[in-house]
Amino acid sequence: MASRRLMLGGLAALAVSGGAYAYWRHVWFFRHPLRVPPAAEGLVSPADGTVVYVKKVEPGADVVVIKQGLAATVRDLVREDSVRTKLVIGIFMSPFDVHYNRVPLDASVAFVRRYPSQGGNHHMGAMHWRTLLGIEPRYAGSTHIVQNERTVTSFEGSFKGAPLRYYVVQIGALTVNGIDSYVKPGQAIARGEVYGMIRIGSQVDLVVPWDDRFEVGVSPGDRVRAGETILVR
Repeated sequence: MASRRLMLGGLAALAVSGGAYAYWRHVWFFRHPLRVPPAAEGLVSPADGTVVYVKKVEPGADVVVIKQGLAATVRDLVREDSVRTKLVIGIFMSPFDVHYNRVPLDASVAFVRRYPSQGGNHHMGAMHWRTLLGIEPRYAGSTHIVQNERTVTSFEGSFKGAPLRYYVVQIGALTVNGIDSYVKPGQAIARGEVYGMIRIGSQVDLVVPWDDRFEVGVSPGDRVRAGETILVR
């Protein structure tokens, strides 16, 4: 009798666990909460998640050193050469964050370019655990930053009275099931509107030409919300 109760208890626990996983994977993961951009001027976050790096990067300099002998440059992120100083903000999206991505600033779409992985997608486990435990630098050992497949979207807008062309980089994880883009070149899209999403864990980087008038409002470790948290004023 005791063994039967134990078996039934185990089956019940398995059913509950399976149901919870199915709900997370197929329902809760795709939640799409309403977001209202702030009235204050500024570039809002393109993703929910945790800031893993904030760097002002001179042409040819490294954004981050991932491990000995491996660094990430702006070219590694956007797959284009950089001839201007850039501000780069990296945001790690855990599997439990909202995964819809939003436009940081009113803009038109300059291009959408998809790039395959360079030798296969790498797991984001190092960044996940370092972020979860608050260990700096959170990007250490995260080879996915340069290795994994990505979609680079360039937007053209205006900020502080001057034209601004910036990039949002969607980086897929090892288990990524797709990087979705809902926009096309020439399309106008408003600040805070959804333009795409990435399935399961992932990373989104904002790359902006530097202006000495910029005020950066976030630091590594900060939690941000897509379409609402101002990254740059």
